[in-house]
Amino acid sequence: MMKMRMTGRKSCATTPLRWHRASALYAALALVSIPDRVGLAGQNPVQQDTGVRMIAVEGEAAQYWSRWRGPSGQGLTAATGYPDTWSATQNVAWKVPVAGRGNSSPIVWADRIFVTTAYDGGRRVSVLAFRRSDGGRLWEGFAPTGRTDNYSHYKNGQASATPATDGQRVYAYFGSRGLVAFDMNGKLVWHRDLGEIDAYHGTAGSPLLYKDRLILYQDQGRGSFIGAFDTRTGQPLWRTNRDASVGWGTPIAIRVADHDEIIVSGETKVQAYDPDTGRELWRCGGNMWEVIPTPVVGYGMVFCSSGRAGPTLAIRPGGKGDVTRSNLVWSSPRGSPFVPSPILYGEYIYMVNDMASIVTCLEATTGRTMWQGRLGVAQREGFSASPVAVDGKVFFTNDDGETFVLRAGPKFEIVNVNRIGESTLASPALVDGRWYIRTDRNLMAIGKQ
Repeated sequence: MMKMRMTGRKSCATTPLRWHRASALYAALALVSIPDRVGLAGQNPVQQDTGVRMIAVEGEAAQYWSRWRGPSGQGLTAATGYPDTWSATQNVAWKVPVAGRGNSSPIVWADRIFVTTAYDGGRRVSVLAFRRSDGGRLWEGFAPTGRTDNYSHYKNGQASATPATDGQRVYAYFGSRGLVAFDMNGKLVWHRDLGEIDAYHGTAGSPLLYKDRLILYQDQGRGSFIGAFDTRTGQPLWRTNRDASVGWGTPIAIRVADHDEIIVSGETKVQAYDPDTGRELWRCGGNMWEVIPTPVVGYGMVFCSSGRAGPTLAIRPGGKGDVTRSNLVWSSPRGSPFVPSPILYGEYIYMVNDMASIVTCLEATTGRTMWQGRLGVAQREGFSASPVAVDGKVFFTNDDGETFVLRAGPKFEIVNVNRIGESTLASPALVDGRWYIRTDRNLMAIGKQ
């Protein structure tokens, strides 16, 4: 999904004392060395099995890119052979127009690519299916008519949430229009009205497929919730109220030893929920107010970034109640993203501060800054797409359609810069040696013919 950028009502100007106190605390945490906490991740974390991992898709789904951030849920693919050089014409296998307006990222299953789009200011919203081999349009399925969200940001709209698929149905979230499921031929299977969504700047969080259910959270002005819905019928399985008023993130599912947890990085805190009941398991303070990036997982920790000024938190999951003092392994104010998600690749976390076009590399186990570097011309709110990593490289795409290819590792090195010349806010999908990139006008396949 496109992770939208905010300039909203809850700014540091509204709560200056709390903001500056929090910033001072984050800075202090980043400077203090806590050897026993660092040791929680293990002496040799690369090889040690911590019992904590992101729940990746399995079976046939692992071949494709069936959800936000792909099969790993973290923007990673284990495959190789993807090109690292392209332009508006070089290495382009095909390019087709996408009708309407939307910033949702493409997903892929078998020979189908799915995106969402909106027409007439959101009065009509739909899922579009394209043939992966040549870009031919296969079908378009419209959600039932209903409410139209009026709260949209100029970089957001009514089709920002990335859909998900299990190979039987395609699931999409359209804010006040609700959740919908289509079969693989475009027939509407079910529609679930979630009521009016009062989210300023609109909605953007994507639904998470977990076993036989969709999990979605929506923070808003009133009536914030996290809920689970049966994938076959759309029937609610549980719904839990949340004490948050703003946020545009996507939940993740993790395995912690003998149980699973749903993690939500939201306003002022990170929370974990029981996927079977919706009961809150634990919470950890430290986030800022406007939270967009999706967490990543590794080395026995969940890494969460928030706000325009950071911080990035490393939390050991599996606790009970308030774990801020016991399970916060490290916190760093350096280089945190506002909109794009971080990426964990090998020993390091990479993230772009999209308020300044600065990329930062942190050592995952300690939070130590390895390096920082600029990606192109400094722009405020210049990146929206989340990064991906493949073949020993990390790829960051800015809103102008420039993709910066960085060598993964402890030194800053830009391998090349690829330019397609089209506004690009959605994140790419990678399948079978091809990149699938959605711009503001087109869907492109980059890679082998």
